[in-house]
Amino acid sequence: MPVAPEGSATVNAPLLLQPYACDPARTRGRRFLEAPAPTRSDFQRDRDRIIHSTAFRRLVYKTQVFLNHEGDLFRTRLTHSLEVAQLGRSIARSLGLCEDLVEAVALAHDLGHTPFGHAGQDALNACMHDEHEAASMLPGEPAGGFEHNMQSLRVVDDLEERYPAFNGLNLCFETREGILKHCSRANAQWLEAREPGGVGARFLSGRNPSLEAQLANLADEIAYNAHDIDDGVRSGLLTLEQLESVALFDTYRRAALQEFPGLKGRRLLFEAIRRMLSAQVYDVIDATRHAVRDAGVCDVEDVRQAGVLVRFSPEMKRQSSDLKRFLLVNLYRHPQVMETTGRARQVVSGLYAAYCAAPEEMPLQHASGEGVGLSRRVADYIAGMTDRFAIKEHERLTGQRLFT
Repeated sequence: MPVAPEGSATVNAPLLLQPYACDPARTRGRRFLEAPAPTRSDFQRDRDRIIHSTAFRRLVYKTQVFLNHEGDLFRTRLTHSLEVAQLGRSIARSLGLCEDLVEAVALAHDLGHTPFGHAGQDALNACMHDEHEAASMLPGEPAGGFEHNMQSLRVVDDLEERYPAFNGLNLCFETREGILKHCSRANAQWLEAREPGGVGARFLSGRNPSLEAQLANLADEIAYNAHDIDDGVRSGLLTLEQLESVALFDTYRRAALQEFPGLKGRRLLFEAIRRMLSAQVYDVIDATRHAVRDAGVCDVEDVRQAGVLVRFSPEMKRQSSDLKRFLLVNLYRHPQVMETTGRARQVVSGLYAAYCAAPEEMPLQHASGEGVGLSRRVADYIAGMTDRFAIKEHERLTGQRLFT
């Protein structure tokens, strides 16, 4: 069993918050003033609101790599988000960061993803960049195009309908900042006009988010690299023999075989992945500690002015990049996956065209609305769909059956 490198804090040794961590007692607060909860911190309250949201429940039927109906055990956006949260909390505890904030960001980071994963996002983005649709946008809505990070923020700020006094979930600034890990300059300018000094400001000034937000982002990468190996082998599109060419995986495969000679099949795969994950977690803890120390940060404001501090060591970063390239070539661009994603793009593009031509086919709140044009309302509706609902709706509106 792999052990933590010498000098590393183990994940079962809780630490008090470091001075550069986000303290819920000093949050920048919510857009709409609310009385504090008597038994929960503000970041715990954010996490709970996310878990109880409609958008969170929909993640169970949204694609990670493989469509939900292709197998019961493949990851979905929901199970992926849970794995990101688990990794993030473990690392946060050893670094003395706010576990609750990391968990909230991790659970919410994919709320804006379309059905069919990145294939759906790409199709919807292409539709939204159409010149005719861009020209029809209203002055008060976000810039053209579609990006799931921006949509995740839109979900928690505007689209959830759970409270009588405001739209959205009214999350704390720090949680919203972590959700918006990427943003175009045009959208950052739109956010800044809407909320001066808010979550869009750092993209215009070149500043960085909190360490908790940085950690949720890196935990996302660690999680999907590991579970996509598992799902790829489970699907039959990847083999253990192929993975022997990937140093980050094969190091731990060989270590597992050295300790357990004769280990094979699923047990060998799981043990190699487990050891790989442990090594990455310990690497991030050590590399981040060194980066924080070298940057001399003393508080959250120092963090925002420093470079990205939550990181891999150079060697682990290189090996992680090699693994990502392997997965891109051998899994994400596998002919079987590409054929499925091609049909997924057809579904999303077909839905977009059908709803723009006949808005009355959408629920009333999307068919008519104030502040945003028809194209954005259509995008909001499609982005909120699960895979199977999108397939059913596409068949209803077009008569085409693209998935059995």
